[in-house]
Amino acid sequence: MTMDRRTFMNSLAVSAGAAFLPETESIAATFPISCNQYSWITFYERDGKDWGANLDASLKEFASTGLKAYEPAFTQASEVGKLLPVLKKYNLVMPSVYVNSSLHKADEATKSIDSVLAIADALKPVDTKIIVTNPNPLKWGGSENKNDAELAEQAKNLDKLGAELKKRGMTLAYHTHDVELRAAAREFHHMLLATDPDNVFLCLDVHWVYRGSGNSQIALFDIVKLYGKRIVELHLRQSKGGIWQESFSDGDIDYRRLVTTLKAMNVNPHLVLEQCLEKTSPKTMDAVAAHKKDLAYSAEIFKDWLK
Repeated sequence: MTMDRRTFMNSLAVSAGAAFLPETESIAATFPISCNQYSWITFYERDGKDWGANLDASLKEFASTGLKAYEPAFTQASEVGKLLPVLKKYNLVMPSVYVNSSLHKADEATKSIDSVLAIADALKPVDTKIIVTNPNPLKWGGSENKNDAELAEQAKNLDKLGAELKKRGMTLAYHTHDVELRAAAREFHHMLLATDPDNVFLCLDVHWVYRGSGNSQIALFDIVKLYGKRIVELHLRQSKGGIWQESFSDGDIDYRRLVTTLKAMNVNPHLVLEQCLEKTSPKTMDAVAAHKKDLAYSAEIFKDWLK
């Protein structure tokens, strides 16, 4: 649980609502604003620290920001039990989690699905509702794209995983980085068009879609138009001049327009902050100060969705 996302990942024109919630409720109104562990990993790495090396100390800092919900990344079920008592100590809830999967090869997919389901079963005591997964590329950082057979296999297995999670009262949310937007975004589109909208929903990582399409808001909002009804979660990140900023604020992506667009579609997704750092990001504040600003800004932008 101390590794970054790329490391641990190595080891929609259809309509569907949030099936696990009554139609009169929204995910945003049900869950508080959450934050993914990856943003904390990047801040800690910049300061020469290891997020999660001391889980109690890490989550104490997390809770000190006022955040009430945490989205961790799991690679195996045994990690869940180590985290639960610390979450309880700091009164943190875990509406969603991010899990590893490899689904484009049949033999790997069987093992991967079993692993994700074991994690899901371990999460029963805390009533986690959303499992976010980003199926592995052929190689992280590589230039190769999956072929048609691999895309078909991956979609089949993604749908199977979603169906199994649905039986457990959970929702599978498909997540992407930039690689899925290559080659006419064929991987991204096929995962949504070749799966049952009752089984596979969308975690829209807003900035990865924006960056993966060449820093295009046109592409971003076209995707929202096509698949907005399948969005059950947003990963929230902002840049200025294409560079990730330390805190979530006004910038390259028009989040107010995104709110207006989704509200018009009656879509109220779970909100997960993921304001990460990259090499060229500014360095003016620490993780706690940055996440306090993230929370304040997002509470204002998304106020109509929150209790």
